[in-house]
Order: sequence, then C-alpha cells, then structure tokens
Amino acid sequence: MSLGKILIVDDDINICELLRLYIEKEGYDVVIANDGGQAVTKFKTEKPDLVMLDIMLPVLDGWQVCREIRKTSKCPIIMLSAKGEVFDKVLGLELGADDYVVKPFETKEIVARIKAVMRRTGGGFEEASAADDSKREVRYDKLVINLTNYELKVNGEQIDTPPKEMELIYHLASNPNRVFTRDQLLDEVWGFDYYGDSRTVDVHVKRLREKLEGVSDKWALKTVWGVGYKFEVKE
Repeated sequence: MSLGKILIVDDDINICELLRLYIEKEGYDVVIANDGGQAVTKFKTEKPDLVMLDIMLPVLDGWQVCREIRKTSKCPIIMLSAKGEVFDKVLGLELGADDYVVKPFETKEIVARIKAVMRRTGGGFEEASAADDSKREVRYDKLVINLTNYELKVNGEQIDTPPKEMELIYHLASNPNRVFTRDQLLDEVWGFDYYGDSRTVDVHVKRLREKLEGVSDKWALKTVWGVGYKFEVKE
C-alpha cells in the first residue's frame, strides 16, 4: 500500500531519477515533471500528497509554480534550490512552502524531511473521533481555530490558512499567555526532525498577524522581545 504520491519537479533528470529511486523504496508513488508548466499540469491531474519543487526551472520558475499551487491547494511543498541565501528561504516560506532544502543534499535527509512534513500535514486528524473534535478546537472572541478540519474562522468567515500556520496558531492559542521561545516552537510545532532555523517561526507569525491583527481587543498574537511569542488573552 502506497504511503502517498509525491510530485518531484526538477529540470535535472538525474536528480529526479535518484530521488525517485530512494523515495519509491520508502513506499511512496512518484510523479516527475521537468519544467514549471508540466508541474502545474501534473499537479492538477495527479493530485499529489506532497510536492518537491526546484526553484530554477524552465517555462515557470519554482516561485511561480508555488504561487499557482497555493491559489487552490494547501498541499505541502518542499522547495529545492542551489540558492542557500536567507532571502530565498524566507521568500519560499512566505509563498507558502513548508520546508526548504539546499542543494547538494543527502538523499537520507530528503527522505527524513518528506516523512516529517507528511506527518505534520498528513491525514491523521481526519481519523479523529467526534470526541476529539472539541479537543482540537479553541475559541476566542471572533476567532475559531479548528485543527481537526484545519479551519481558521475570523468574524465567522473562513480564512485560507496553510497547515503549518494553523498548527502554530492552534499551539499558541491552546496555551494562552504562555511564552514560547522560537526553538520551543520549532520543536513542538515543526517537530524534532525539522532542519530549519528560527527565522521560519518569524515568517509564519508575520503571516498570521496579517490575518489576525486588530480582529479583537480581547486577545493578540504578541512578540516577547528577546524571548519569543505568546497568544495573549486579556482578563
């Protein structure tokens, strides 16, 4: 039984075949696209569970492909790039990528990241019982965060929110007024096997603030300078 379908997008055929070899060995089905145009088409027809997306691509680059996918889907995306600069990582995360891998990479690391992202965004919550629903939903004034269904509602209106942002705001809101360091959030939300850095947390908090700023005067997503973040609830 397949563990899921993965779309690999890279114009280097050798890299695609190497990744296919290792990923299929782990029990996943693999679909390959060698340019950005193919990637968008195959994403729509194949409906993969995860996308591994190179940045430097013909036809459409990885940033454009990521934007196109995020218009209609929350499917997890791992960006692949020879560019290791902080700017590129932050841009990838701001566009909605779930992880970012710099070439050259070890195939074992790629497999570990796939498993980590699939665990974080996979179907485990869909199997939760009705009794679990209440445990995975928190409510505040004008705000409902339901992690069972991955729904964020502000003023009764559902707001499109990527899985990792949902998990972060749920974690913070489930522990009101508790201060978390960035490293704690990486460990508790992203998981111990996440390979990123603390800037990842900052990017996701920034995106959440854009959705939640000024919604209510009874709670707020706060920065605790020099420490980290908290979901502040006013008495």
